[in-house]
Amino acid sequence: MDPIEKKEKCGVFGIWGPADSAHRTYFALYAMQHRGQESAGIAVSEEGVLHAHTGMGLVSEVFTPRRLAELGGNAAIGHNRYSTTGSSHCNNAQPLLQQFSGGQAAIAHNGNLINAELLRKGFEEQGHIFHTSTDTEVIFHLLATPHHQNKSDPLYHALQHLQGAYSLVLLFADRIEAVRDPWGFRPLTIGQTPEGHYCVASETVALDALGARTLREVEPGEIVTLDDEGMHSRSFSERPSPAHCVFEHVYFANPSSRMFGDTVQLVREKFGEQLAREAPVEADYVMPMPDSGRSAAMGYARASGIPLREGIVPNRYVGRTFIQPTQHQRDTAVQLKLNVVDEIVRNKRIVVVDDSIVRGTTTRGKMAQLRRAGPKEIHLRISCPPIRHGCYYGIDFPDTSKLIANNRSVEEIRQFIGVDTLHYLSMQGVLDCLDLPNDNYCTACWTGQYPLDVDKPISKLGLERYQMKMFEG
Repeated sequence: MDPIEKKEKCGVFGIWGPADSAHRTYFALYAMQHRGQESAGIAVSEEGVLHAHTGMGLVSEVFTPRRLAELGGNAAIGHNRYSTTGSSHCNNAQPLLQQFSGGQAAIAHNGNLINAELLRKGFEEQGHIFHTSTDTEVIFHLLATPHHQNKSDPLYHALQHLQGAYSLVLLFADRIEAVRDPWGFRPLTIGQTPEGHYCVASETVALDALGARTLREVEPGEIVTLDDEGMHSRSFSERPSPAHCVFEHVYFANPSSRMFGDTVQLVREKFGEQLAREAPVEADYVMPMPDSGRSAAMGYARASGIPLREGIVPNRYVGRTFIQPTQHQRDTAVQLKLNVVDEIVRNKRIVVVDDSIVRGTTTRGKMAQLRRAGPKEIHLRISCPPIRHGCYYGIDFPDTSKLIANNRSVEEIRQFIGVDTLHYLSMQGVLDCLDLPNDNYCTACWTGQYPLDVDKPISKLGLERYQMKMFEG
């Protein structure tokens, strides 16, 4: 993965019932650390009162044993953050916890609301005060409006105003509500612990860490309630054709997770196998770019018959470079992260497999580092199509000028990167490796075909109309 200045999504978790809910949430967040290294937080419900602790950094840095011991209660939600909207600041760390007329609530959000700016502007014109710069806070204001609080199901009505990608876990004094947007952009899965407690997580790897059994995904357009009575479900929206994010499979998800009906590791191996069929080459070794290219490299080696060889060695103590908060940190991390084994590479024809190229500058540096080791040839294979368009649903590269493929041909990219050959997996090749129908996936960053019109969120006129209704009386 080639880093870019913009950022990725988050990981959310919630569990209802056990006395050690905070500790279990800690382990679940630890298992999903790959989804965000910027901040972490846990909110708990203890005897009807909500408490939260959030902080900047890794889960293990934010939560000491003493801090965890202070978070009592039989329900908890947690969040790993890498900001898609809102700056990298402690005020934006989640779960957000606020008090309003309906009581207390805490929210953890994975995704991106494309109409958050319009919603916020409308509320500020009505005198509402915001305490963060994250899009998640507008959900509190929707919940708190008298128009919604007077309804029997305020959350149901608040959700009618959201546009975009959102997997939400909300903690109230008496329940957890897990919500997935009608298009199912972001993953959210329900599990059950050996003792029978229900939980929800962005990835099944978090459920595995707790020994929980995976039950099913939260359906698009569904609200799942966890409380003392067990698990209940209701729909809040009609379901359009799903728009599951394929980039979860390409890069972000843990290989052992299962989402959108597929196991991530197996999908990535299929990507590599298909890439070998689409872009064969004579070579001595197939070499993964650690760690994001390893699964696809295994598939490429298996399908091509070329031996797999580890010649680029990662430093395991450096985190994922794409999700470091600043560009300087990402660049430094890349330099520290990779070392080339000269004796393996020298005078050999090498197929390097990586998952994607975004901006290109870091990939260029990696290939230059590899070239200094003296290979005879470098053939770069990428297990997804060229990224030519911005994402507005939680993987945030909206500045298309920074996408190397936006205005360059593959040959121009090859010359810039400095390799002998360059091939990307075709769009149809990606879709052929997935189990669901082709139209069940969002491919906007490659095709420019957006499931939701990002240029036309709720109009100003429409916003004014529903605000009038919300503030009636």
